[in-house]
Amino acid sequence: MCGIIGIVGIDGKNVANNIISGLEKLEYRGYDSAGIAVVCDRRIEKLRAVGKLQNLKTKLEGNPISGSVGIGHTRWATHGKPTENNAHPITSEGVAVVHNGIIENYRELKFDLQKDGFIFETETDTEVIAHLLQREINNGCSLCKAFQKVLDLIEGSYAIAAIFSSFPNTLVAARHKSPLAVGFGEKHICVGSDVSAMSAVCCDVIYLEDGEWVKIADGNATFFDKNSNPIEPVKQKISDDLISIEKGEYAHYMLKEIMEQPSAIRKTILYNKIDKEIFHDISRILILACGTSYYAGMVAKYWFEKFLKIPVDVEIASEYRYRSPIIGKNTLAIAITQSGETIDTLEALEYVRKNSNSRVVAIANVKNSAISRVSDFVFYTEAGIEVGVASTKAFTAQLVILARMAFGNHEFLMREFQNLPAICEEALDLNDEMKHLAQRIHTANSAIYLGRGSLYPISLEGALKLKEISYVHAEGFAAGEMKHGPIALIDDNIPVICLCPHNELFEKTASNIQVALARGKNIIIFTDSEGSKLLPSETTKIILPTIHSEFAPILYAIPLQLLAYNVALMRGTDVDKPRNLAKSVTVE
Repeated sequence: MCGIIGIVGIDGKNVANNIISGLEKLEYRGYDSAGIAVVCDRRIEKLRAVGKLQNLKTKLEGNPISGSVGIGHTRWATHGKPTENNAHPITSEGVAVVHNGIIENYRELKFDLQKDGFIFETETDTEVIAHLLQREINNGCSLCKAFQKVLDLIEGSYAIAAIFSSFPNTLVAARHKSPLAVGFGEKHICVGSDVSAMSAVCCDVIYLEDGEWVKIADGNATFFDKNSNPIEPVKQKISDDLISIEKGEYAHYMLKEIMEQPSAIRKTILYNKIDKEIFHDISRILILACGTSYYAGMVAKYWFEKFLKIPVDVEIASEYRYRSPIIGKNTLAIAITQSGETIDTLEALEYVRKNSNSRVVAIANVKNSAISRVSDFVFYTEAGIEVGVASTKAFTAQLVILARMAFGNHEFLMREFQNLPAICEEALDLNDEMKHLAQRIHTANSAIYLGRGSLYPISLEGALKLKEISYVHAEGFAAGEMKHGPIALIDDNIPVICLCPHNELFEKTASNIQVALARGKNIIIFTDSEGSKLLPSETTKIILPTIHSEFAPILYAIPLQLLAYNVALMRGTDVDKPRNLAKSVTVE
């Protein structure tokens, strides 16, 4: 979840500004503090700050540091509060370390280090890494041997980069279950949590696999496997879409990404052809995902069971492996993750791999991500980089891939995909209406979302979007379940947002709306022109384009994103980087 950048300048020039630029590219991952450290005249200089990266930049302007080898970090707090003292880089005498992940055995390591006289100054698990490295160096180990010993000692998930005052031209880095890549440019060799952080100064990249590590020194990078044997991984070109990530004319990345959905949907349709062999001899489908991706999987359950006639289980990845689930024969596992690095989903998938012979399909938005390397089939949502923490275009693109998997044998629906981007463009025209609606509900402390069938998961997703970026408590419910408890929440003040297109479930949903209307007056209905004629006049109706009912989940997600965005604007929150959240969740 944190962001790591490390740079070794081949030409000996100061890398501090490039590190800050790399951290700016990593802001979207989510963080609550930031820091930088460089080696200067055989000593380590560091600066750290709580809050936004601008706070660190301000400090750097007043206290400039320089060096040709350095590391930077945006921290999302796990062990220890988000304070300057707990911010990375973490140091121990002549060692500075940045770390993403969790060291699970840090308590016993800390106890041993304290017995050896090391004093701990932070609340972080990361500090044990710095002290362990310093201890091995003090004991006379070579740098490579010291790093190898430390990697053998620590347990858990990690991406690590470290620099040393006694080895001023050297950086070492390693990964295990947290992403880390090595970038190559004419004047720099870099390490980073994702390629975007390095794209300004690098043109080629190598993705480290679990257990691999690298030593960068004197303009060269030497790679090692988990047993510290030298290896020669293959470089790849950094794709052009990583070079520039700009908001353009938009006030926020989130709004830009909402508006890019028709294009993302069009590309996802064009570049993803579903091989029917995926479903050959399959008797059950298992979908693993978290957060917004989990809701995409919930929608897919309706589609797959209806059109493929295959039973589907949709599992929250973070819970899945802890209940010792039974995986039946001939199961197809589908893992959905925007980043392709979500550790909960990767761990759940690893459980499936170890306990079955299941075929594995991955759906991700980031090429060359970890999940693509452990799956039999990979489909990419062609959404481009999604910077806003709250997923928008990646979510609808996930739905497109899942729908194409489900509708593959249905010629009419497959033809209807061609109309989908244009219809979604029409939905974007509702933004002005969403502004007016947001003006009306932005002071509410809570909101209820209702949907039936495949729109029930969209009610959950709509509520999540409102929670994520506006901090309004919101819950989504199956409309028929309202009478079994949630109805107690309804009064004249709480907005009840209903998804009610004129489809086969229209009458049932309309009845649920009547029940809500009898108990509160703030009823808002997203429907189509036919449905609007039949719904109560005393409700607020938002009219969407008419679309085939199977595509409604994709269409109806869009105005709910716009509503959440506009409510967040009126409440003055940080839309692109909401508090406490991270884009890429790489800790359990």
